[in-house]
Amino acid sequence: MPNQFFSPEGDLENYFVTDYWLIDQWVGDTLWTWGANYSGQLGNNTTSPRRTPVTTSLGGANWKQVAGGYKHTAAIKTDGTLWTCGFNYYGQLGDNTGNVDPYLSIKLTPVTTFAGGANWKQVAVGQFHTAAIKTDGTLWTWGNNFFGGLGDNGGTNRSIPVTTFAGGTNWKQVACGGYHTAAIKTDGTLWAWGHNIYGMLGDNTTSQRLTPVTTFAGGTNWKQVACGGYHTVAIKTDGTLWTWGGNSYGELGDNTTSQRLTPVTTFAGGTNWKQVACGDRHTAAIKTDGTLWAWGQNAFGSLGDNTTTQRNTPVTTFAGGANWKQVAGGKFYTAAIKTDGTLWTWGANAFGELGDNTTTQRNTPVTTFAGGSNWKQVACGGYHTAAVTSGIPSDLPLS
Repeated sequence: MPNQFFSPEGDLENYFVTDYWLIDQWVGDTLWTWGANYSGQLGNNTTSPRRTPVTTSLGGANWKQVAGGYKHTAAIKTDGTLWTCGFNYYGQLGDNTGNVDPYLSIKLTPVTTFAGGANWKQVAVGQFHTAAIKTDGTLWTWGNNFFGGLGDNGGTNRSIPVTTFAGGTNWKQVACGGYHTAAIKTDGTLWAWGHNIYGMLGDNTTSQRLTPVTTFAGGTNWKQVACGGYHTVAIKTDGTLWTWGGNSYGELGDNTTSQRLTPVTTFAGGTNWKQVACGDRHTAAIKTDGTLWAWGQNAFGSLGDNTTTQRNTPVTTFAGGANWKQVAGGKFYTAAIKTDGTLWTWGANAFGELGDNTTTQRNTPVTTFAGGSNWKQVACGGYHTAAVTSGIPSDLPLS
């Protein structure tokens, strides 16, 4: 789901294994949003959908990383401050409001979290909750907590950030799914908590967990994790790709539609997986050779293979190529950046989430209306997209 984090240098292997917070060196990056906006998730002080990229109300050229949720968006600036906008009924914006009339809780422009601070390092967003890691290695969560997705050993929604029950100052990367969360520590261990009806925590049960637990696979060599609506995917330092949880649409890529309570490898196998992203019921991943693969639900063309046929094993996108750098998954669509800095989108487009100035579904990758070759990072939400560029392309609207 909408929780991908990516190195501007495109070297995810070094990024996640060593000092992947080189992102802190970014300067002059602009944040753009497009697609559905009925809850203000585009942060441009309106609720009008946008079919092409627009800047947030805050503007500025100091954005570092962005994440998209079902109806809200979160982003970190180069000064380390964290900003959120959109739907806030469950407190997922972390500004100490929410749990009021859904229409009164939304924020049309970015606001800072109640926790404040200028030491936020990475943020991830789920269906109705948010998680973020600070530079001191602490992990914070807020928002919806019905199934324990906040990991604080309770079921109470939180409108201000709280630390997980596990505590610690060695959290390295976090990802949020529909109602579950997964995170990797600096020691390489992988932890998960929250909703588990389909086994997406990978602990060989379907019991929800209110506090972090390790996956059944264990190990201290986990490199990157991504969460979908009801499944989880992770890459190890040896380049192997593992999946678990719901599999009704083949989103685990193991050539079955059977749910898995413990991690399994995809049918494609291999030891050259570099970065992975999840949509609601589909998965996409990039190999070290730069090829892009996708599998799972495809009714809206989210696999980009020029069909709407569900795929239970990985297939390459119609665009092909060996120059893919980063991929992100939305509800029923996908977005990815190439090494040449171009941004491509495909799948569902009812709200303009593909940014191609139409609402036409695309079964193969298309470039956004903005074009350009300076895209650095992209994130997908439910029906909206957010991306960071270096500089300001002349053909982009400013509001």
